[in-house]
Amino acid sequence: MAQEKVKRYRDQEYWGKPIPSFGDPQAQLLIIGLAPAAHGGNRTGRIFTGDRSGDWLYGALYDAGFASQPTSVHKDDGLVLNDCYITAAVHCAPPDNKPTPEEFAACRPYLLQELTILRRVRVVVALGQIAFAAYLTARRELGFSLPAPLPRFGHDAHFMLDNVLLIGSYHPSQQNTFTGRLTHDMFAAVFQRAKTTISSTLC
Repeated sequence: MAQEKVKRYRDQEYWGKPIPSFGDPQAQLLIIGLAPAAHGGNRTGRIFTGDRSGDWLYGALYDAGFASQPTSVHKDDGLVLNDCYITAAVHCAPPDNKPTPEEFAACRPYLLQELTILRRVRVVVALGQIAFAAYLTARRELGFSLPAPLPRFGHDAHFMLDNVLLIGSYHPSQQNTFTGRLTHDMFAAVFQRAKTTISSTLC
């Protein structure tokens, strides 16, 4: 994917490797995305960075107090996440933004390890139905409890799983934001719910 540059970035050297997760290892908020964008994270070297989805995500995180700045343009731009950690179901940019089952399987150990290591997580925000399903699959593989029937994805749908609140959110892709399926107010409400939940656990 790093060889297929768009015209506006043709003079830039793309990262072109698996994208590492990013954030505070003591985070209480975990965000799970789908995969790096071909000309976003795959180019810049940081997840949700250098594209419009990232503009939406980091803007919302800044407004909710989870990010030090509202923009994310490159992995060395000084952005710091506060009490927040961002990962993805797949860590390499897939062709046509459609990961294969093999890619999901290859990357799942990273998510399993993160769920094991991030012991302070109290809220998980899954960006899109695929990320939502990936989290539930990871919980099952780790032997964590799951309700029956399983939670169903929906925007701002939320479920308490043991002591973790799982919140579904539409992905801030241009397909959703340009059409109005996802608005700034709708997105902000997800992170306000996360902030309120985390604040209540501190009491």
